[in-house]
Amino acid sequence: MIGTSCKKPYLDVVPDNVSTINNAFASKTEAEKYLFTCYGYLPIEVDPTFNVGLSASDEVFVLDPASHIRSTNVLRLVYGDQNTSDPIANFMNGTRDASANYKAIRDCNVFLENVTDLSKIPDLDLDTRVRWTAEAQFLKAFYHFVLFRAYGPIPIIDKNLPIDAPIDEIRVKRQPVDSVVNYISNLLDVAAAKLPLTINNTASELGRITKPIALSLKARLLTTAASPLFNGNSDYGSFKNNDGTVLFNPSYSVAKWQKAADACKAAIDLCAAQGIVLYTFPAGATTNTLSDTTKIQMGIRNAMSEPWNSELIWGLTANNNIGFNSFLQSMAVGQFDFPNAVASKTANHPLLGPTLKMARMFYTRNGVPIDEDKTLDFSNVAALRTANHAERFYVKEGEITARLNFDREPRYYADLGFDRGVWYMANSPSKSDENTFWLMARGGETSQSSPVPVTGFYMKKDLNWHFDWNSVTYVPYPFPEMRLADLYLLYAEALNEAQGPVADVYTYVNKIRARAGLQSVQSSWANFSSNATKYTSQTGMRSIIQRERAIELCFEGQRYWDLIRWKTAGQELNSNITGWSVSGQTPDLYYREVSFLSRHFVAPRDYLWPIQESDLLVNQNLVQNPNW
Repeated sequence: MIGTSCKKPYLDVVPDNVSTINNAFASKTEAEKYLFTCYGYLPIEVDPTFNVGLSASDEVFVLDPASHIRSTNVLRLVYGDQNTSDPIANFMNGTRDASANYKAIRDCNVFLENVTDLSKIPDLDLDTRVRWTAEAQFLKAFYHFVLFRAYGPIPIIDKNLPIDAPIDEIRVKRQPVDSVVNYISNLLDVAAAKLPLTINNTASELGRITKPIALSLKARLLTTAASPLFNGNSDYGSFKNNDGTVLFNPSYSVAKWQKAADACKAAIDLCAAQGIVLYTFPAGATTNTLSDTTKIQMGIRNAMSEPWNSELIWGLTANNNIGFNSFLQSMAVGQFDFPNAVASKTANHPLLGPTLKMARMFYTRNGVPIDEDKTLDFSNVAALRTANHAERFYVKEGEITARLNFDREPRYYADLGFDRGVWYMANSPSKSDENTFWLMARGGETSQSSPVPVTGFYMKKDLNWHFDWNSVTYVPYPFPEMRLADLYLLYAEALNEAQGPVADVYTYVNKIRARAGLQSVQSSWANFSSNATKYTSQTGMRSIIQRERAIELCFEGQRYWDLIRWKTAGQELNSNITGWSVSGQTPDLYYREVSFLSRHFVAPRDYLWPIQESDLLVNQNLVQNPNW
């Protein structure tokens, strides 16, 4: 139905099959199909072989040197396979493992040109026309944001060029970072003014864009723009277009942080007005008898994986045609059995394994890092210990496991599956969280009917709690592109950078900690940390907020992009990737830290994505990102 031309940004022109375009806008029904085409370019975040934010981070690892998995998609990034001839996750052209964002922008422009023409689509009422226009404007802004996040200064395609445009106009140039940010921000403002506050037709329109989504994306955009990668970054001070245009502003501006904080607060206030609140496990959600300990864990788990829950601002469903998101769940958990499962069933190979680094990231039960807790000794995380009765909702009573798995915060047990760990599900055979499922993951045990993730950990958080082990039935849920906890932490971060640790910084971090069953930042650090005053300084609070983001948003595709914008990837992504020795059949052999890969992140080169060489050859006005 929809004719397209070359995918390259330097040939962003109107296709010459005008009759086809006219047919696409001959009626409301056909025009809506074109709008859904614009939605169809949204990233496939439920697929880890597309989701750069998840698969390129230090949260998870896939040891898959022989399979096609490594040779075809973003899982190659950790192996250092990025290149300029055929870039992995080419966000500009999207030939294999990323959306073709410039093609998406062109289709959005085609839609806007036709829908804003009142002489077209005669059966389209004005209110719907206005709403659809706003949706397409938002999508156009989002696709520009995806490009900006990866490449920094990019060509802005505000309007499609006619097919007979002069060659100098077709060879577009990259625009300075500040210009790109201002363009996207202004476009989001225009869209937000016309978007609905909420989705009323929940039967068929969930996932469509609303005003809270637009304001939340603006908050993320401005926080990204205020971050060290784009705010006063001296590494790119000499980066220019061929005509001499400077692409990075070398001057740091604290005002950018305040602008970001204001945008975050506006989005938070609008979300609150629309009833978007932090999710907690509701009374009556199950007839099973549950302890308060498990209820806290279920509030944490379900904030990600409960469909359309109270915390979700934007859930991605468009283009998620791989079983909605059963592919993510099967890669997170895969096939294994529990000692008290009804029968042995098969699912998929659990490829994604959380790293030991990620497991160490979570706090102790006192709400501080394991290397700061002055009351608990984690100097030997592999030391063996037997779980007692009081610990039965975390670790199977009477079973031996590693020191690392004891005395941890509730998010550790909610988000990670580990050997001898309890794993409550809705179909618990005991109808409670007593004597429920628990995981055996050592070599030769029940769970090893197929390989355990190479690191020894599972992404429990990503599995919906109604999954049926025996029928291998996955419950679909929208991938959380933006949820309220993310927005709270963006606000706390921006406000801390703008003003230091003022009251609201603590307030919004503590809201998330309270849902996770933790004391406030102030109480935890004052009473349990060896660095008791850490939270009182801007630098200390920055460290706390960044760790809170790593923990709260783990496995949601945010950490990699956080490390990039913070300019900390050079430190965090240059280390050995490690896990447990999963072939070990006894605790002393299993709980040995082994290294799978020595990872290298080349700074500053790897902070910006490479542009494909063929694009540069065709359009001499495009300049390559530094050091590629």
